[in-house]
Amino acid sequence: MKVLNKVFYNKNAIIIFFITIALCIFGLIMVYSASSYNAQNLYGNSTYFLNKQIIGFLLGLVAMLILANVNYNFLAKLYIPALILGIVLLVVVLIPGVGISNYGARRWIGFGAFSFQASEVAKFCFILFCAGYMTKNATKMTTFKGSLPVLLAGGIICALIMLEPNMSVTICVGVVMLTMLLIGGMQPKHLALMSIPIASAIPLLILLEPYRLKRLFAFIDPWASPQGEGFQLIQSLYALGAGGMFGTGLFNSRQKYAFLPFSESDFIFSIIGEELGFVGAVMVLLLFFVLIYFGYKVAINAKNRFGCYLGVGITSILAVQVLLNVAVVSGAVPPTGLPLPFISAGSTSLVVFMAAIGVLLNISKQSRV
Repeated sequence: MKVLNKVFYNKNAIIIFFITIALCIFGLIMVYSASSYNAQNLYGNSTYFLNKQIIGFLLGLVAMLILANVNYNFLAKLYIPALILGIVLLVVVLIPGVGISNYGARRWIGFGAFSFQASEVAKFCFILFCAGYMTKNATKMTTFKGSLPVLLAGGIICALIMLEPNMSVTICVGVVMLTMLLIGGMQPKHLALMSIPIASAIPLLILLEPYRLKRLFAFIDPWASPQGEGFQLIQSLYALGAGGMFGTGLFNSRQKYAFLPFSESDFIFSIIGEELGFVGAVMVLLLFFVLIYFGYKVAINAKNRFGCYLGVGITSILAVQVLLNVAVVSGAVPPTGLPLPFISAGSTSLVVFMAAIGVLLNISKQSRV
């Protein structure tokens, strides 16, 4: 109780804390609903994914409460070690025998029964580096030369993530990097010049990998290959369409019965739309919107530049990931694997995002309001 009392220090913190917990608990329910059938078939245990998610939630809760009560300013001294850690993790994941390959991608580091996704940690390491560097070099950030370390670090992180390959997380990091540079004081003309090659690189990356080109064609016309690359998007649209206004009812999804791949992870929002309908899906998005709004509010009212940058980075990666996930499952952008924060199955993502919320809560504790 004393720990919780130290979290509830102002309205912003209270709202952020309870929305985060609500999304996590809702995520536990939806992970069980979306995964129970596949878990029973694959592992003989209908709660297999739920059990892993509960462990992730408990670890994340501990991390969140600890970081909420530890002065975030100590992180300012760790911005260079954080970048090194992120790069090392992304390099290690590419080492055969250490990096775990699954579905054609090498994204996990495994030690015995334990594994975690390196890019989930690395993207927050990059945010910490940006916040620390831009704070220490605030007067230099208006020059192109002063922004080069952020661009170089972001380029290295993105290149290593692309080697996994993981284009979705690369896009998230790239968008957040540009956002951090903008609030750090980079001249709009310099930002525009940097955006051009970054935007131009996206079609090039698609052309370099045949599977990405197939996904693009599937996005343009998924019914051209209904049993191939277009299958997942079609099944996702079936799920969202079947939900109608009020849904088929909790636990009553039909698409989770081996029709929709990754229904418990990247495409869990489709199951939410099917079971809870348009109204339920909108309510979930509203919770995210409020959380993001108050996240930026905390950042704006931070007591110092470092807290502001860190708060903007944490909130921006959350906002970009939510928008991209929802856009993918609704067919607004080409399919790419990216979990829905706090809700999709995946312990690494859950723990890291909850830990980041803990930092945001501490920024709120130290803020002017």
